[in-house]
Amino acid sequence: MNYIITFLIAMVPLVELRGAVPYGIATGIPLWQSLLIGVIGNMLPVPIIFFFARRVLEWGADKPFTGKFFTWCLKKGHSGGQKLEKTAGERGLFIALLLFVGIPLPGTGAWTGTLAASMLDWNFKRSVVAVMLGVILAGLIMGTLSVVGFNMF
Repeated sequence: MNYIITFLIAMVPLVELRGAVPYGIATGIPLWQSLLIGVIGNMLPVPIIFFFARRVLEWGADKPFTGKFFTWCLKKGHSGGQKLEKTAGERGLFIALLLFVGIPLPGTGAWTGTLAASMLDWNFKRSVVAVMLGVILAGLIMGTLSVVGFNMF
């Protein structure tokens, strides 16, 4: 059951792999399995986000019930993408997206990175590879911090 919960946590926006890997390790799942489950769970929604999230958010931005949240998501994705473009320039977008997803800070991750890539019409294949490498990097960082943290107590 812990394997399924770890997988599902990795799919949740904002929590993603940053919560799934520590949860998996804390529940006794070995590090490499927690990483594998977390990466797969975190990457599963990426194509759906890339191709459909912007359309759904734009559709719901003017609706009474979803408008504020959907508008916030659109702004977050667009501003994140613009910051990456401004910081990295055209040539460094791949590395910038990888690091944006890979450094586990609040508001960064596969969901936001993919949404930003979609909003700015970046190449799908290059975006997915950058996001996947970023997810792996974030998993390694979170796995290391979790193992070190759990061994300290």
